[in-house]
Order: sequence, then structure tokens, then C-alpha cells
Amino acid sequence: MDTHQIKIFSGRGSFYLADKIATALKSDLGRTTVLEFSDGEFQPAFEESVRGCTVFVIQSTFPPVDNLFELLLMIDAARRASAYKVMAVIPYFGWARQDRKDRPRVSIGAKLVANLLHAAGCDRVMTLDLHADQIQGFFDFPVDHVYASSIFLPYIRDLNLENLSIAAPDMGGAKRANAYARILQCPMVICHKSREKANIVGEMTAIGEVENRHIIILDDMIDTAGTVVKAAEMMIGKGALSVRAMATHAVLSGPACERIAASLLEEVIVTDTIPLSRKRDVDISKIKVLSVAELMADVINKVYLNKSISTNFVM
Repeated sequence: MDTHQIKIFSGRGSFYLADKIATALKSDLGRTTVLEFSDGEFQPAFEESVRGCTVFVIQSTFPPVDNLFELLLMIDAARRASAYKVMAVIPYFGWARQDRKDRPRVSIGAKLVANLLHAAGCDRVMTLDLHADQIQGFFDFPVDHVYASSIFLPYIRDLNLENLSIAAPDMGGAKRANAYARILQCPMVICHKSREKANIVGEMTAIGEVENRHIIILDDMIDTAGTVVKAAEMMIGKGALSVRAMATHAVLSGPACERIAASLLEEVIVTDTIPLSRKRDVDISKIKVLSVAELMADVINKVYLNKSISTNFVM
């Protein structure tokens, strides 16, 4: 098969994950440096030739915004250095909650990020569990949107829980929860909540059978943990035997870790798309991290070899 040499690089925010992905690919990370100016400006550079190569740049775009801009600069640098193709591997696609105008005079941030990636010279994006599936339509080039279900489902099965129910934290998560419930052949519960304002949950109730059941709440991300903590309290109050939360992206902003530590949640299962190392001096003993490195490495390898990745779309 006619393929160009592959080279894997990482932005500074995702070295911890990129290194594991490169190891899974039996490869080494490419050499990069970042020149930093005293005013905060920075300039990434490739310290090896990428001419004619298929370049994969790995970087999650969690805050600060420097992570997103560094990814854009690296894509631009690779394109200007005559790379054959430049692929952005974005395990956590930040700004995805801004996928529509939900009130007047606001931006659609996810579309803007898609435009920026296109303008920088990106040829393809690989990402994991987008906040909304339709964000793929914001891009004018291929998007490989894979799911963490291939990692989460074996973990759930290994728990060997009888009387298991899968719960959606809100109506928007019903499709994801229904897919898991169908595969696991168990009932589904939907939490109905009202928000007082962003990140503040008001009233919450459950639609479905909760009493005497082990509940796993599924979501694409956990931000302040207000929703899952309140849901756990509500479900235990309704007679649930145990409540776990499972989310792909551990945003865990503000008081999230403290809330989880003090909650009725049995455990919280997340992936390493966002590093937990940012959470120091807080209790994270209830949080279990599963790695997406093997999954992302498999997708990178198949894309590079022009093989089908349909088996990675497990939902």
C-alpha cells in the first residue's frame, strides 16, 4: 500500500496521553520545542523534517485556550513545512457545548473552532464522544468520531452487577443511555432536571425504575459534578442499591472533586482525555481512570493505512 511516512507529535497539554498512544503504535513521539516570549506569546516548532509525511498532532482542547491555539499553530507549522497530510487528534473537543444559539446574541463556538482548524490547514479530525453528534457537520473535511463505549462496556460487564439500570442525566443523554441499555439488555432511567442557571441544577426527578437497582449514570463529561451528585442523592433516596457515574471527559472544574468525594456515588469512571494530574491536593480516590490510548492508536493506524474504522463506532 502506498502510504507516506507517519509522524506523531503532541501539544504540551496532552504529552501524558500522546506518549501512551505512540507506545501503542510502537512509535516515538516527534521532537518539538516551544519558544515562549515574556508577554505570554509562544511559538511551537518541529525539530525534525515532516516534508511529505502524514502528520498526526495530538492535543485535547481543554482550558486554558492556549491548548487550542497551540494545536492551531502546530497544524499551520506542519502545513508550511510541506507535510503531506495534517491530522488533528483531539481526544477532548473543547467548546463543544456551544453548538447552537440557545439564546440571543451568543456565538456558536464549536463551529468557530471547526473553521479555525480548517483555516490552519487541517485535513482530518479524530475525536472522542463529542458533546453533540451534529458537530461533525460543522467541518468541511472528514471527522472520525469514535465512542468510549468500547472501553466502558467491558468495565461495566466486569462489575457483574445484578439488577443493573443505565441512567441518562438529562433528556439530551437519552440516546447514549439507550444504546448502552440495549447492548447490556437492562432497563434505562432518565433524569429530568431544571437548571437555575449554567452549572447550577435546580429540581431533579427520575423517570424509570430505581428502587433495588444498581444505577450507572452515563454522560459525555463531568464538569462541576453538580448533576451527577444530585442524581445520586435522589436515586439513593428512591431506594437504589448503588449509584456510579461514568463519563468520557473529566472536566472536573470548580468544586467537582470535593463534591464527588463527599457524595453518595460509589465511584466515578472517566478516561484520560483530560489529565487528572491537574487536580492536586484534592481527594480523587473515588475516581477511576481508563485509558483511551489503545483506542486512539487503533484509529490512527487504520486511518493511516486507509482501512475502515467502522468497528470503532460502537454504540
